Amino acid sequence: QVQLVESGGGLVQPGGSLRLSCAASGSIFSILAMGWYRQAPGKQREWVATITSGGSTNYAGSVKGRFTIARDNAKNTVYLQMNSLKPEDTAVYYCYGFNNGSAREYWGQGTQVTVSS
Repeated sequence: QVQLVESGGGLVQPGGSLRLSCAASGSIFSILAMGWYRQAPGKQREWVATITSGGSTNYAGSVKGRFTIARDNAKNTVYLQMNSLKPEDTAVYYCYGFNNGSAREYWGQGTQVTVSS
C-alpha cells in the first residue's frame, strides 16, 4: 500500500512562488508515475502535471512554463515548483501516483494553495 502526504501549500501573492512536496510511503515509489491535480472552488478537478517513472514530464497548457514537476526516488518524494503564480492557480492541490503494472491509483489528502494580494 502507498500513502501520499502533500505539504508546502499556503498563501502567496500574485507573481510569487511555492514548492509543493508529496512524500510517499512504501517501496514501489520508483515505478510509479506521479503527478498533481488541482480543484478550485466550484470547479472539477483538473490535471496539472505528470512525471513518469523514467522522468518524462508533461504539463497542462495553463501551467506550462510556470510550473515544474520533479521527483527524487531516493527520498520517495515528488515536487511541484510553482512560479509566477496567478489568482486562478488558487485551488486544493492533490498528489497522485499510478502503477501501470497493477493499474492502481493512489491519492493524497490535498494541500491548499491560495494566490491573493
